[in-house]
Amino acid sequence: MDVDADAVNTDPASTPLVHREDDDRIAVLTLDSPANRNALSQRLLRDLTAHLADLASDESVQGVLLRSSERVFCAGADLKEAAHVDMTASARAIIEVQRRLVALPVPVVARLDGPVRAGGLGLVASSDIVVCRDDVTFALTEVRLGLAAATISIPLRARLTARAASDWFLTGRPFDAIEARAQGLVTTVVDEAGMDGAIEAVLDDLRAGARQGLTAAKRILSADLLADLDARGEEMARLSGELFHSELAQERMAAALRR
Repeated sequence: MDVDADAVNTDPASTPLVHREDDDRIAVLTLDSPANRNALSQRLLRDLTAHLADLASDESVQGVLLRSSERVFCAGADLKEAAHVDMTASARAIIEVQRRLVALPVPVVARLDGPVRAGGLGLVASSDIVVCRDDVTFALTEVRLGLAAATISIPLRARLTARAASDWFLTGRPFDAIEARAQGLVTTVVDEAGMDGAIEAVLDDLRAGARQGLTAAKRILSADLLADLDARGEEMARLSGELFHSELAQERMAAALRR
């Protein structure tokens, strides 16, 4: 389970946190929990899982665009929630979301218009194509709270160079979009003015493909990562839960919330 120190959940319980709109054979999924900067709360994970389950059997789509309603893409785990829920269950829910993104028959394109922290990097790494603004920053902040990037380690290690993984996992330091592209996390980096055009170019290329070809190519590309998620997902979920419920992590998360 993976976390940013500033994430707090204050959304009303009845508000949907993920929305779907369809645009010419592309399903657009929008993370819409601005009160906690799209932190991976149990509610957001449930909403996202439900949409991905629907998309798995929807033969009308040729691609999925995953984006945020406001600039922050995802802040990681919800620290306020982490103090009173079963974080092993939450970690399993993150594994499930990542698995569904990887197993989805059609390509997933992530659009990053703002910061990504901790668990949010798992969503990015589980996507097939990532288009990122040049001013976006990333960080795996878990280690600073006595945690580890456990559940998201599976897709991240599939995308990153070994040296980048060691650096980012162990230091918790921020890094920028250019470094993220160089190390395999993102596909394309463009400036703010170019984002809409870059996204539409990718989506138009997906629309131009035959769905049969897209699904076959996706199966080929995702087979190893899917097998790794199945083999190691439960182990990483249990480790994440143990760390979150440790006395040290609880103390450091509480201190982070007081800041």
